Amino acid sequence: MTDPRDLARDWLDHLVVERGVSSNTESNYRRDLLRYLDWLDEAGLEDLREVRETDIERYLVHLRTGDPDTGRRALAASSAARALVVARGLHRFGVAEGKLELDVSGQVQPPSVGERLPEALTVDQVSSLLNAVPTGEHATAADLRDRALLELLYGTGARISEITALRVDDAPRSTTDGSVTMLVLTGKGDIQRMVPVGAPAIRAVEDWLVRGRPAMSRGKTHALLLNRRGGPLSRQSAWRIIRDTAERAGIEAGISPHTLRHSYATHLLQGGANIRVVQELLGHASVTTTQIYTHVTPENLRQVWASAHPRT
Repeated sequence: MTDPRDLARDWLDHLVVERGVSSNTESNYRRDLLRYLDWLDEAGLEDLREVRETDIERYLVHLRTGDPDTGRRALAASSAARALVVARGLHRFGVAEGKLELDVSGQVQPPSVGERLPEALTVDQVSSLLNAVPTGEHATAADLRDRALLELLYGTGARISEITALRVDDAPRSTTDGSVTMLVLTGKGDIQRMVPVGAPAIRAVEDWLVRGRPAMSRGKTHALLLNRRGGPLSRQSAWRIIRDTAERAGIEAGISPHTLRHSYATHLLQGGANIRVVQELLGHASVTTTQIYTHVTPENLRQVWASAHPRT
């Protein structure tokens, strides 16, 4: 067994005696080490050999997430990066001393010090944005397409390129047994993932397919969303649709397709979704990418999509 606190004491002695670090540096290292050791205790990891890379990622999320119940404040990106460096240093020291076989912390990257919090709309703002597009009997084919586009972006958290790449055969449709409809998206590196789609998005897509697309189609493409010439809708056109709709909705903040993706992730976490679930839904390779959203949401990450998303 490799006791984390014993190894931490040995490392601090090594830093002072053999490397001659200053008392101020020792104090900073000691503070960050205690933070990591306390978290290991809370996580039930008494043997450092049991720690895995996913645990280090969880620790990074813990650093960036505040807890109002305990008064623990979320660390800024720079502070979290420093604390992660200290935790990684402990693991490297353990390997060098023969106490650990593998440095499981080496691949976990600290948050970018210059990162900015993604801007997200409120749920009410999203509703205003969506409702700014007519859907009644007087809605045009372009209106029905725009509503389908917006509902899909917010309803799935997809990248704009993933939505514009959809074909008619990919379109989500209502199920007869009441089960949740799943949509297959193809993300970066041609990696596919399945995401659930709520009823509002499905209705918007079905309206577009039945009432809108036939009027706009020129038989040129099997793309789900079309431009006015009957060709596939481009990312640039989708951007303009969102911008113009936001202006009609009275949303002054500049928004983009990615704003709806940010809003999707933020609202899920605020609703109680598990960060690992959100990671999968967004198609992030690592939870360290998803954790940028966690410092503006509660730490209660227990529920899944069905109970968390406001438009299921």
